[in-house]
Amino acid sequence: MIYHTRNTYDAIVVGSGITGGWAAKELCEKGLKTMVLERGRNVEHGKDYITEHKQSWEMPYRGRAVPREEAKRDWPVLSRSGGPSETTKHFYLNGRENPYIEEKPFTWVRGDQVGGRSLTWGRQSYRLSDLDFEANARDGHGVDWPIRYKDLAPWYSYVERFAGISGQKEGMPQLPDGEFLPPMEMNAAEKAFKQGMESAFPDRRVTIGRTAVLTQAHNGRGACHYCGPCSRGCSVGAYFSSQSSTLPAAFATDNLTLRPHSLTHSLIYDPETSKVTGVRFIDTQTKEMHEVYARVIFLCASTLGSTQVLLNSTSTRFPNGMANSSGALGKYLMDHHFRLGASGEMPGLEDRYYTGNRPNGIYVIRFRNLGDAATRQPDYVRGYGFQGGASRASWSRGIGGPAFGADLKNALRDPAPWQMWIGGWCEALPNEKNYVTLSDQTDAYGLPQLKIHCTWHENEFAMRKDVPVAAAEMLEAAGARNVSMFDDFVEDGIGAEPGRCIHEMGTARMGRDPKTSVLNAHNQCHDHPNVFVTDGASMTSSACQNPSLTYMALTARACDYAVSEMNKGQL
Repeated sequence: MIYHTRNTYDAIVVGSGITGGWAAKELCEKGLKTMVLERGRNVEHGKDYITEHKQSWEMPYRGRAVPREEAKRDWPVLSRSGGPSETTKHFYLNGRENPYIEEKPFTWVRGDQVGGRSLTWGRQSYRLSDLDFEANARDGHGVDWPIRYKDLAPWYSYVERFAGISGQKEGMPQLPDGEFLPPMEMNAAEKAFKQGMESAFPDRRVTIGRTAVLTQAHNGRGACHYCGPCSRGCSVGAYFSSQSSTLPAAFATDNLTLRPHSLTHSLIYDPETSKVTGVRFIDTQTKEMHEVYARVIFLCASTLGSTQVLLNSTSTRFPNGMANSSGALGKYLMDHHFRLGASGEMPGLEDRYYTGNRPNGIYVIRFRNLGDAATRQPDYVRGYGFQGGASRASWSRGIGGPAFGADLKNALRDPAPWQMWIGGWCEALPNEKNYVTLSDQTDAYGLPQLKIHCTWHENEFAMRKDVPVAAAEMLEAAGARNVSMFDDFVEDGIGAEPGRCIHEMGTARMGRDPKTSVLNAHNQCHDHPNVFVTDGASMTSSACQNPSLTYMALTARACDYAVSEMNKGQL
């Protein structure tokens, strides 16, 4: 049975994660009556962080990973990296009930609640630069971005001021500075690495990670007190999430209607007006189909979720899905390739330690292929940054070892030597051979499963040869000992496969030409002007920076444009 609710809302937002939360906030604050549809259950800030303050002895498995058989059954994707822990499993989609098809290994991690993955994200927040926005046009891979840094810079500032990003200004053009809260402090070994590495490589820069974690009270939220288990939720609101930040702002307007347990099926198209008029969704508790209508629709269901909605919006008028006159929908899927780098022991500093659990690391700013001859690499285009950190193992390093008794206890009285690691976060090219389609198989709600075909190609493999070598060189230059390189990639296997970074991007890219792209410069569908896609699906290239800050800025900018057009009577 289909239930109709006609002309109730000015806007519909699909998804309540990082971009859905921003769309809700911006549209509601601009006066639009807005419905947010979220496929997962409701999670209230603080109240529903059910493991946040639980001690390990209060849980059956002491807070560790759920049993292997349970993980393989309900979280087959997460089980590739050891499975979810019993402290966080409620924040991830049940893979048994929501399968997808991999033609090549592709790890697709999904949230299943209001707030989506904003409750579990890594929070690293970096701006893109014109080195990134001009990359496709410069080397011919992919289509040109329809925007440049100057178009997005004010919106980066806008979202940074609200979200609260801590970091250090460095004045490096390839990684523009932002509106930062005070930076977190590097520990003793990280400072030694920075000093040694920058002395050996004066053109390279190590900075503390730029992260959406508060170092001072901000917009009614408390500063981080470094307790550690961020992935369980943060009732202080020290890290940015939809729950702590954007959804409360949207609710404060009295313009927001939030509907959990609502899985979007497709868009509704009116052939008489040639406009998208609403959204068709399934109540996941009753499995009844509903239809709601609005003047403008924002798809913020995550990269593959939004594309799945468009692909599934088929009719005789749109047999290949809506917003797909270019044929680009579903194509050019990207992720960052990573899980490679080097580690080593930083000698000395035995009298130095640290307190608390800093939710952050260090960042080595990109230094390859910056557009000059000195940094040009002959074997690949684009670049990478390094993330990493230093620590000392505690007494727990003795668990499971061969020793016992007084000698073991004495040996574990002092922390272990400093260990430092840095790993590459690397750009992947937009490649037509990486794509998603709908399969003939359906999920528990009757929706066609997504079929994913994605793998790394020649440029990514060439870059992977360079990354561990560069990491080892920098560690050794900084004085590290026993340096070893690592690369977890396994041919046609699990280790460093696409999707593993959880930075999936593309499949509904922005572009200047409607014949080769899905969205215009304002994240607006070329084919359907009242439909906007502002999550990772819209990315035209991946750059090498963590992308969520860019999604936020694109969303705020698109909302401003959409409301402006509505006020002009254009939408």
